[in-house]
Amino acid sequence: MLISCGDALIDFVPTRNADGREAVMPAVGGSCLNVAVGMARLGAPTSFLGGISTDMFGQMIADHAAASNVELGLSTRTDHQTTLAFVRIVAGESHYAFYDAETATRNWTYRRGTIPFARVEAVHVGSTTLVNDQGAAETKALIADAQASSTISFDPNCRPNLVKDKPAYVARMAEFAGYADLIKMSDVDFAYLFGDEPYQQRATALLEQGTSLVVVTRGNNGAIAWHAGAGQIEVTAPMVAVTDTIGAGDSFQAALLFALHKQGRLARQQLKGISTDELRHALFFAANCAGLTCTRPGADPPWSHEVAWSV
Repeated sequence: MLISCGDALIDFVPTRNADGREAVMPAVGGSCLNVAVGMARLGAPTSFLGGISTDMFGQMIADHAAASNVELGLSTRTDHQTTLAFVRIVAGESHYAFYDAETATRNWTYRRGTIPFARVEAVHVGSTTLVNDQGAAETKALIADAQASSTISFDPNCRPNLVKDKPAYVARMAEFAGYADLIKMSDVDFAYLFGDEPYQQRATALLEQGTSLVVVTRGNNGAIAWHAGAGQIEVTAPMVAVTDTIGAGDSFQAALLFALHKQGRLARQQLKGISTDELRHALFFAANCAGLTCTRPGADPPWSHEVAWSV
């Protein structure tokens, strides 16, 4: 089983009405839920762990997850409201306004002893859940229990407009990176956390602290990965007609985890021994899944019948 833990919300995606005026369309999202949906749609046994509201929007989230074959038995349903995010596209990048006070996601707590970690191959964490103190503390407790047997995947997926104390947030992201076997971040996230530091310099430091795989996605410029054994690998982005980029990074993350799972390279020791060709194949598959997601509105990762996978 693969687990993705974190945020589940409703994105209000920009569109236009019949008169050509700006409008918004509700779409289920949340970075960690998107990762769960992406892995499950590709065929991996997947559970989402987090807080989901019992309100109308929460039911949309639950229905969407179920329709995508995501198991929700580990999640917590409460009557706290659903997090809402309004999206605007500026210079090709998605910008968000979050309404996230006293929400189901914010009030999620980790129920120790409820997860059979011996059957969990990987746990993915990241995004808005780690901005607030409670979410970060609960996620750290989860990782502490998971680390002995499960690979830890981490994507900071930074949301600067939610951050009140940047130095403290940067330190927190460094702490979570220290727990991770696999780290993926976008070039925008990298710039927010590390400024003008060269990618390779930071990747080398992360590998030296024990991370097995570091990946930086760069939109139209593809992705670069660093691995202690397989070396540095770069893959190009597919040429697609972009509708929007919402969920593209999450789709990449989901497809990368799925590909490693299919290769038998997701478990910690197997990930350390991945070959250059295996890693290139996994990254190429992830880039193509992300590209397909960009061709349709909102976070809508591909299904297995839409993408070709071969070991």
